[in-house]
Amino acid sequence: MSSAPFEMTVSVLPDDIDEQDHVNNTVYLRWVQEVATAHWRAIASPEAQETIGWVVLRHEIDYKTPAGLRDQIALRTWVGKATRLTFERFTEIRRSSDGQLLSKARTLWCPINAHTGRPIRVPAEVRAQFST
Repeated sequence: MSSAPFEMTVSVLPDDIDEQDHVNNTVYLRWVQEVATAHWRAIASPEAQETIGWVVLRHEIDYKTPAGLRDQIALRTWVGKATRLTFERFTEIRRSSDGQLLSKARTLWCPINAHTGRPIRVPAEVRAQFST
C-alpha cells in the first residue's frame, strides 16, 4: 500500500545554516515533520484532524548532499505501509534548481487520540485516504 506523493517547497534560511556553512541535520528532520504535517492537513477530514494526533516512533534519515543558504528545497512525502497501529512514511528532500537528492527519510508514525494522548487504531477510512 502506498499513497500518492504530496509535495511542498521551502527556502533555506540563515538560521538553518550550521558551522560547516550548510543546512544543519536537525533542519532536515524539521522538514520531514513539516511536510508530513502538511500532507495530513491537506488530505485528512476535519473530523480526523480533530480526533487523531501523531507521534513518531522512529526516524531513519540518510544525508546525501548538503544544501546551502537560499536554496529552494522540494519536500516530497508519501505513506508506505499503513497498518491499524502505524503509518510508514517516506520523504525525499531535493534541491529545486537541479533536482539533486539531498536527503531521504523513512519515519514510523503512531496515531494517538488527540484528546487523551493514548495510542489508537487507524480507522480504515483514514488508511484508505492515504493509499492509492
